[in-house]
Parts: sequence; C-alpha cells; structure tokens
Amino acid sequence: MHTKRRVLRAKRNTKPSSMKLIVTTPTAIVLDEGSVRLVRAEDPSGAFGVEAGHADFLTTLSICVVRWHSGGDDAEHYIAVRGGVLRVREGKVVAIATREAVINDDLEHLRKEVLSRMTENLEAERSARSGIISLENAAIKQIYRYLRPSDGPLKAEPPK
Repeated sequence: MHTKRRVLRAKRNTKPSSMKLIVTTPTAIVLDEGSVRLVRAEDPSGAFGVEAGHADFLTTLSICVVRWHSGGDDAEHYIAVRGGVLRVREGKVVAIATREAVINDDLEHLRKEVLSRMTENLEAERSARSGIISLENAAIKQIYRYLRPSDGPLKAEPPK
C-alpha cells in the first residue's frame, strides 16, 4: 500500500522535460514540434511563458510573435499568430488555434511579412464588412416593405 502511494506521489511530482507545441489554422497544421522546453506568448493581460509541467491553462492570444525553444538545440524559434486560443494540457501539450500563422526563424523577416499580410487582410475585412452592412440594410428595408405594404413611411412627430 505504501509503495503504491510513493509511486503515485512520484508521478505527480515528476516534471516532464519537454512539451509538444501544435499551431493550427482553419486550413492547416502549421507547426507540430515534439520536444519544446519553453513557449512564450502574449494575451491581453501581457506576456507569459509556459514550461513543461505547467498547470492546465486556457487563454486568448493577442496578435503576437510566439517564441519557443526546442529541446534539441538552444535556438529560439518564432511564429507570428493573428490572435487565437492557447491551451496547455497536462503540462505536456501546448496547442494554439489561430486564424493565421506565419513561421520563420528570422525575426526581422517575420515582422515585415506579418505586417504586410496583416495590412492586406485588414483592408479585405473592411471591404467585406461594408458590403455586408449594405446587404443587411437592403434586406431589412425589403422585409419592412413586405410586412407593412399599406403603411406609409414612418415620420417623426414634432414634440409638443
């Protein structure tokens, strides 16, 4: 009985030496790294780090550059993410789900590439949003005309 307790206690207290880092977008698995020692990212409250053995954790990421150190080498690696969700499971797996991710070990090149991509996407989103708003307004007008064909246009009465 005591031996079983010691084994369970030892399992709880042993810290895994590495983690798995997975970064996914809606269309692809961008990164699947097996032996990661440290992951650094940024959420709305600021920057944070995750090491092997970290408690379960869930947060939303800001647009940021995620940094990690692999177990095999001491080099720092980078991936830019456009927001997303970061989840730590059992201190062994760090999973990031994001709309867009760009991976590159050259931080300067990554910043340039990410900035240009973000600008392009921002313009496309603005254009799409304005088109959607126009369509919604036209649909609301048509629904109103259909539901109240005999009513004239609404007029505001002057205050008395």
